Amino acid sequence: MKAFALKRLSLALCAATLLTGALTACVPLVVGGAFAGGTMLATDRRTSGAQLEDEGIELRASSRIRGNVGDRAHVNLTSYNRQVLLTGEVPSAQDKQLVEQIVSRVENVNSVVNELAVSGNSSLSQRSTDVLVTGRVKANLLDARDLQSNVFKVVTERGTTYLMGRVSQREADRATQVVRATPGVQKVVRIFELLSDDELARMSSSTSAPVRPPAPLVTDPPASN
Repeated sequence: MKAFALKRLSLALCAATLLTGALTACVPLVVGGAFAGGTMLATDRRTSGAQLEDEGIELRASSRIRGNVGDRAHVNLTSYNRQVLLTGEVPSAQDKQLVEQIVSRVENVNSVVNELAVSGNSSLSQRSTDVLVTGRVKANLLDARDLQSNVFKVVTERGTTYLMGRVSQREADRATQVVRATPGVQKVVRIFELLSDDELARMSSSTSAPVRPPAPLVTDPPASN
């Protein structure tokens, strides 16, 4: 119980730290790397090699994007099991396509989900709100005792929360239920690699896991007026 409380507190502190950074600096490109602590590595369903490759993908891709589009775009890049999610804003459709092409050519990238919006860069207020929403989502996933919160990668952009991970159908549906009930979440986009219950059981004793094609992108239906 004490460890659970400390873990939840650490999420709140991380969110507060990120919020402080968002309020004090305008960062045009944000890399969405995961924590690399022992607990995270122990519960991460990616192989250790995939985790290292994801870190390398984020570093190389962010550097190349910065070199090509500079400060005219605000791009968030998150790699999970060699699948890259792009969120943020770019000034033109040409820039949106350019960023996707740059990332798709990075070594070890298997696929790219391009959720970049063609619009002006989001405000610091919006980014701060997104940080707080992400913190709430992570805390709520941690509170859900029937889920392993560390198997989910959470990204929030302009009120839309993206979920990534290698999960079962039950876990995907349950996590979506939890996230939709989180204050501030306007829409949920699921980018999951679905695993069977038998696969999850085998993974607990396996030292490696194959790279599989991701499940189709699933989003909430548009809100009715």
